Amino acid sequence: MRYEYLSNVVFVTSVVVYALAMFAHAAEWASARSVGAAAAEPERELAAVGARGDVVYDQVDAPSARNDGSAAGSRSAAADDGLTGANSQRVEMFGRMGVALTIIGFLLSTGGVLLRGLAAGRAPWGNMFEFTTTAMVFIVAVYLLMVWRAGLRWLGLPVTLLAAVGNGLAVTVFYVAVAPLVPALHSVWFLIHIVAAAISGAAFNVGGLMSILYLLKKRAEDRGTVKGYLALLPTSRRIDLITYRFHAFAFPLWTFTVAAGSVWAEYAWGRYWGWDPKETWALVTWVVYACYLHARSTAGWRGKKAAVIAIIGLASFWFNFVGINLLVSGLHSYAGV
Repeated sequence: MRYEYLSNVVFVTSVVVYALAMFAHAAEWASARSVGAAAAEPERELAAVGARGDVVYDQVDAPSARNDGSAAGSRSAAADDGLTGANSQRVEMFGRMGVALTIIGFLLSTGGVLLRGLAAGRAPWGNMFEFTTTAMVFIVAVYLLMVWRAGLRWLGLPVTLLAAVGNGLAVTVFYVAVAPLVPALHSVWFLIHIVAAAISGAAFNVGGLMSILYLLKKRAEDRGTVKGYLALLPTSRRIDLITYRFHAFAFPLWTFTVAAGSVWAEYAWGRYWGWDPKETWALVTWVVYACYLHARSTAGWRGKKAAVIAIIGLASFWFNFVGINLLVSGLHSYAGV
């Protein structure tokens, strides 16, 4: 019981830290409000941040910036495009603060999941509370990896908002005490299926959040009113490309998740497919994302149409993840709330 109590305290603390990270990133966006449309010219596109958190030019669209990756050179170039030195420093300060707090929140969440596992004496994925807290760990892990490897700090606000809300709902609405697994979950496929779902779900979530930012950026570009923090994002075309790559990575894993679930169902209930509500909606989610990838590759549905399909897919994923457990009775109803 001591591990369970510590786990709860850590999760509550992570909610506070993620909320602070969200406010820091909100301040980062607000600090860039004076940036004008000149900062978003295609030939001199700002790609948000480098691995160290500095504002840098996109390496593809800004050849002149390749020779100077220093923070001073980056801020100087940013100032030429409408971001003053004072504003640049504020953007950097709040951006770095947001990333630092997100890392702390991630460590707390990971510790909470580990403590929950110790308290339960098993993998902590047996109910809605445990599913949600683990999912937030994977989502934030993907985001932080991309901040480090690809400079996607500009995604910090929606990711920290999702993490704060997700863990907040987990500790208030979805919380249940530690309990033994139901008999159907006692299988090695329990680990395989859930891990695959968590990884693919994290990529779908990051891709879905990018789709929302794409629509905001594209709308501003079409109206010729790209200003504020939107002017520091990559072009809508580049955001669309990164979004596609996330979905292209996640879809095969989600396919494997559905297939592994079928094998697990045969082991647990003696049939591979029974049109249980959870199984059915997992298939619906698969179909939506299959339509997204198919439309992009065959019908040329890039841009707004593809982004809308991706957002529908994200809504379907979350309804399958949360709604089915809370609203529908079935063999997969393990929420416990």
